[in-house]
Amino acid sequence: MNSIKKRLMAGEFVTAAWAELGSPDNAEILVRHGWPVVVIDGEHGIGDLEHWVAVARAVEAAGGDVVLRVPDGNESLLKRVLDRGFNSIIVPQVNSAKQAREIAEACRYPGLGRRGYAAPIVRASHFGARPNYARTEAHEDLLLMVQCEHVEAVDNLAEIAAVKGIDMLFVGPNDLSGSIDRLERMMEAEPQSLLKRIETSAKGAGAALGTIVGAGRGWAQLRDLGYRFVIGPNDVSLLCAGATQAAKERDEALKV
Repeated sequence: MNSIKKRLMAGEFVTAAWAELGSPDNAEILVRHGWPVVVIDGEHGIGDLEHWVAVARAVEAAGGDVVLRVPDGNESLLKRVLDRGFNSIIVPQVNSAKQAREIAEACRYPGLGRRGYAAPIVRASHFGARPNYARTEAHEDLLLMVQCEHVEAVDNLAEIAAVKGIDMLFVGPNDLSGSIDRLERMMEAEPQSLLKRIETSAKGAGAALGTIVGAGRGWAQLRDLGYRFVIGPNDVSLLCAGATQAAKERDEALKV
C-alpha cells in the first residue's frame, strides 16, 4: 500500500515539505536532510507533468515519498497524473460534494469510477509489471485529498467528506481568508472562526484533516487539534532564509 496512506491509517501524524522550484536535486536534498515526505506544488510551483515526474523519481530514489498538488481537478490532467505514477494527490479549490464526487470518479477505474484505461503501458503499473494494478492496487494505493479553501467549502464540508474515494480534507488557510476578503489576515477573528468551524465539522463527520503550518498554529498545536498531515517549509523559503543568514554573517564579519 501507498506508505503515506498506510501511515495515516495507522494514526500517525505525517509531516512534509513543499517542492516549489521543480528541481530534482533540491527535492533530494530535502529528503536526505530530514524531510522524507515531499509535496510537489503543481498549482503554484515551477514545472509541468514531466518536471513533476523527475522530482518524484529523485525523492523516491532517495528513499522518500511524494505527494502532488495538481493545478486543478481537470479530468484529463488527473488521468495523466495517475498514469505517470502519482498515487498521493491534493486537488485545490473543491467547494462542493458534486466537485469532490467528479474528482473521485475520475481517479478510479470502473466500477468505482470512470478513469480511462491504459494500465499495462503506464508508469503507475510499473509498465505492466503489476498485473493487479487496475483491478485492486490502484484503488488501494490512492490517497486523494481535496482542498477546503473557500467559505463555500466550509458550508459543504460534511457532504464533501462523505464522498466515497475522498480520503482527506486539506485546509488552505490563506485562500480561505481571501474568500471572505481577509487575504493575508489569517489571524483576524473571521478566518479563525472559519478554521474552528472546519475542525468541528470534520470531527463530527469523522473526516481526516490536513493543512499547512501557519495561521498562528505550529506543528504541535495542529497535531493536538486533530490534523493528520501537515506541510511546513518550502525549498524557496529555505533557500531565502539560508542566503539571508549567510549574508548577515558576512556583513557582521566584515564590519570595521
